[in-house]
Amino acid sequence: MGYKIAVVGATGNVGREMLNTLAERKFPADEVFALASSKSIGRTVGYGEDDEISVLDAATFDFSRVDIALFSAGGETARKLAPKAAEAGCVVIDNSSYWRMEPGVPLVVPEVNGDALAGYAKKNIIANPNCSTIQMVLALKPLHDIATIKRIVVATYQSVSGAGRAAMDELFNQTKGIYVNDLPKKEEFTKQIAFNVIPHIDNFMDDGATREEWKMSVETRKILDPEIAVHATCVRVPVFVGHGEAVNIEFEKPITVEEARKAMKDFPGVSVVDYRQDEGYVTPQEVQGEDNVFVSRVRKDPTVENGLSLWCVGDNLRKGAALNAVQIAEKLVAEFLPRK
Repeated sequence: MGYKIAVVGATGNVGREMLNTLAERKFPADEVFALASSKSIGRTVGYGEDDEISVLDAATFDFSRVDIALFSAGGETARKLAPKAAEAGCVVIDNSSYWRMEPGVPLVVPEVNGDALAGYAKKNIIANPNCSTIQMVLALKPLHDIATIKRIVVATYQSVSGAGRAAMDELFNQTKGIYVNDLPKKEEFTKQIAFNVIPHIDNFMDDGATREEWKMSVETRKILDPEIAVHATCVRVPVFVGHGEAVNIEFEKPITVEEARKAMKDFPGVSVVDYRQDEGYVTPQEVQGEDNVFVSRVRKDPTVENGLSLWCVGDNLRKGAALNAVQIAEKLVAEFLPRK
C-alpha cells in the first residue's frame, strides 16, 4: 500500500509545483487531495500530465484521512491548521516561515541534515527552509565539511515568484505598461519592480535588517552549524523564476578553488558550471525547471585569510520550495514512516 497525501495551498505557485513534483517523481501515493481556501472550492488543479483533482476546503478537511500534508498556504494557515493536522496523526511538512525556528520542529534540507528528521514525531511537524537558505546551504555543506565555515556574507537576487502569483502578475503588467506609457501600479511591492531592483524583502526589524535577511542567518545556523556568522542583503529583482546569490565565505582552514569545485561537484543536488569565459556561468533564466543548484564564479578572496567567493542559482519554486518538501516526504517514508 502507498500513502495518502494532502497539498494545502494547492492553487498557489508552490502548491501546484508540489503536485507536479509528486507526480513527476512517482511518489508512492494511493490518493492525493488538493486543499485550499473555501473560495477555491469547485476549481480543479493538475496532477501529473492527465489527472485533474477537485479542490477541497482546507479549513474543514479531516486530516486523519491522510498520512502526510504538504503545506504551502502561508504562515497564518500553518499556525491554525498544522497543529490540527498533526494532532490527527498526519505529518505536516510546512513551507511557511511559521514553524522554522520552533524548538522540536526539524528544519530540513535532506542532502544537508536529513538525519534531523529523526525528531519529527515530537510535534509531527517538519519545516521547509526559506528558498534562499536552501540553495545556499546546499552549495556550502560540502565546503563546510572539509574546511569549516566561519563567516558568510551573501547578497541575494530573488525573483518575483518568491512573493507569489500576484507579484508575478505585477511584474508582467508593469513591464507591458511601460512600453505603452502607462504609469506602473504598485500593489505587491513597495516600489516599481519592472526595470528595477528593490533592496527590501519582508518587514524591517529594529536593527535595520529585513526578516528575509534574518531568516537566512538563523536558518543557516540551525541547519548547518550554530557557530557560523551570517550577514545577508536580500534584493528583489525583475526575474519571474530563479534566485541568484553572490556568496562570500571565510573558512577556518585553507581551501583551494580546485578543492571547492570538486567537493561541490561530488555533492548530491549541486552542479558546478564554472568556466572563466563568456557564458561560462549559469543564470536564473537557465535553471527554471531544474532540480539542482548550480554554482559558478568560484574564486579566491584575497582580502581575508581562507576566503572564497562564488555565485549560485536555483529554481526557487522547485528546490527552493516544492522539490525540497517532496524530498523530505520521500526520506520520511523511506526511513521513518512505516506503511500502513
